[in-house]
Amino acid sequence: MHRMPIALTVAGTDPTGGAGVLADSKAFHSRGVYGMAAVTSLTAQNTMGVQDVFNVPAEFLEKQLESIFSDEVPHAMKSGMVATIDMMVVVANMVEDYNIPFVIDPVMIATSGDALIEEESIEFLRSTLLPAALTVTPNIHEAEKITGHKIEKEADVRKAARIFLDEIGVHSVTIKGGHLEGDAVDYLFTHEDTVILSEPRIETSHTHGTGCTFSAVMTAELAKGKTLEESFRLAKRYITSAIRNSPGIGKGNGPVNHFSFREEQVHE
Repeated sequence: MHRMPIALTVAGTDPTGGAGVLADSKAFHSRGVYGMAAVTSLTAQNTMGVQDVFNVPAEFLEKQLESIFSDEVPHAMKSGMVATIDMMVVVANMVEDYNIPFVIDPVMIATSGDALIEEESIEFLRSTLLPAALTVTPNIHEAEKITGHKIEKEADVRKAARIFLDEIGVHSVTIKGGHLEGDAVDYLFTHEDTVILSEPRIETSHTHGTGCTFSAVMTAELAKGKTLEESFRLAKRYITSAIRNSPGIGKGNGPVNHFSFREEQVHE
């Protein structure tokens, strides 16, 4: 029997489906990967903002992960919104016990600008969780928050990458440059190489869940056994299509289209 690749997301919910575990699951499935999810936080949010957040007790997050790993070990996993230190400890312990590719999307601020992580959790994230990942996928604002440096141009991106690699000790960092001026440029920095991918900017406000989706696609490809660079390149193509073909859902910053990339491939 052919074994379907499995990817796990450890993240929060978005009841409107644009971000968090629902967006991750759509991304996994659209890439032909079986998706699993352990929920860290329940949010009341929509395309206009985050109205409330309820963080799941760390003990219950641990039970969810134990249920998953005791039954079937996924081929790759990602974390998104992990708001408290106690939850980060649970995730770090699980990663230490299982040698699978781990992608961290350090979700701190929603597209609407709402904070999604406790301030005291950021230092623990830097010191303990980030070095455990195969790659970390911050956007510009998250990279600024983690490194403590303002990022306005490519030289700043490169400086932030050195902090991630040399001071924080990550294996690699994928910095998403969508918040900078000009074309939409994303960067993959490893200790050996740098890969830069650029696409013309799509003028739209419908970018809700782009970070979740980008990292989920990378995780899905890693679950298939693709290399980090292959996964990064595919995720860039996927998210460009997903933004370009946004379904226009909601009254605010709408979600991306998790199924357009597959449809474009079919029609090529």
